[in-house]
Amino acid sequence: MSNIQVLNAVTGYQEIIQAKNALEQSGTDFSEYTGQIANIMQTLHPKRLNLVVVEIIQETVTTTTIRLASKHKNPLPAFQAGQYINLFLTIQGTYTARPYAIASSPSENQYYDLTIKKADGGFVSHYLVDQVVIGQEFQSSGPMGNFHHNPLFHGNDLVFLAGGSGSVPARSMLLNILDQNLQQRFHLIYLNSFENDVIYAEELRELARQYDHFTLTEIITRPTAQYQGETGRLSKERLTSLLGTSLENKMFYICGPTPFNQSCQQLLADLAVPAKRIRVEANGAPKTPHQQQHWPTEICLTQEVTVTVKGKGQFKTTVGEPLLNSLERNGYFVENACRSGECSLCRVKLISGQVFNPEEAHLRKSDRNFGWIYSCVAFPLTDIEVLI
Repeated sequence: MSNIQVLNAVTGYQEIIQAKNALEQSGTDFSEYTGQIANIMQTLHPKRLNLVVVEIIQETVTTTTIRLASKHKNPLPAFQAGQYINLFLTIQGTYTARPYAIASSPSENQYYDLTIKKADGGFVSHYLVDQVVIGQEFQSSGPMGNFHHNPLFHGNDLVFLAGGSGSVPARSMLLNILDQNLQQRFHLIYLNSFENDVIYAEELRELARQYDHFTLTEIITRPTAQYQGETGRLSKERLTSLLGTSLENKMFYICGPTPFNQSCQQLLADLAVPAKRIRVEANGAPKTPHQQQHWPTEICLTQEVTVTVKGKGQFKTTVGEPLLNSLERNGYFVENACRSGECSLCRVKLISGQVFNPEEAHLRKSDRNFGWIYSCVAFPLTDIEVLI
């Protein structure tokens, strides 16, 4: 499919071209649009969306899809397949937020589907899966994120390595390809621990039967004795068997738990896949920061420290709790989105003390020079004072 065909498939593209041509003919100076730009930008890139739950779909024993529509019944902002929204909510008096990938197709502008799997020890995921009801209202950010499918530049041979709920952005990408009638090949290699916990299982299998350019490979890592499908884990040999030896022109997407992502990245590196052909979804703060390089060996995760918020108060926390989590738990809100050290919205100024910035913290040079830290992935190693 050519670039022009892709653009013509974009909702509103032809209307924009027609309006542009009409304005060129009239010779306008665009004064009639004075004051409208801010409204247009708010529509396309809103700071907050007011959403309401219109449907709840039980996917597996641990996973639920929450369908969210505009509270005011407006079309929702467009997004690219693979992007997320940041969902804001209050649980047991704590105001917090979590980023969730949009599972629905970008072609659908009346609702966003968020598919949420219970995380071990999860605070927010358990609430969303077990307690949310139809009619409940939420606020969210607009769509955002750099992990997405670009139909113009990502080529025609796409491979998605998904673990568990990593299938959520994969579903959005797949539906987008099918809805837009794109002929890009899409191979989903999907790993799960248990055969009864495969998200979208029947839908994905049916789509694989219907479309020749969609291939589904399911792998179960902890199968029962009765399971007849593929089992085990990914290896260089297995990937080569599934994909062939010519990998340099394929575009790879990786999404799953952090160890899964890291393992897949290493496998692809060992297979000499160029880094520019690999896109990895960030997945929150590290669970084991003390296992990373440069962690001070004399400090343990359970050590207690004091966090002082300049001019506002202080509280106790432990070294192993990300700073943003402890700030929220103690009533201090910091704007945030990815919670993975990428977007920089949650940055705060470190006035005194020492924090550990893990490899997930993509700090800019200017942030380092002027003492800014990304609170979502910063771990306080000593008593600290911050400005928020």
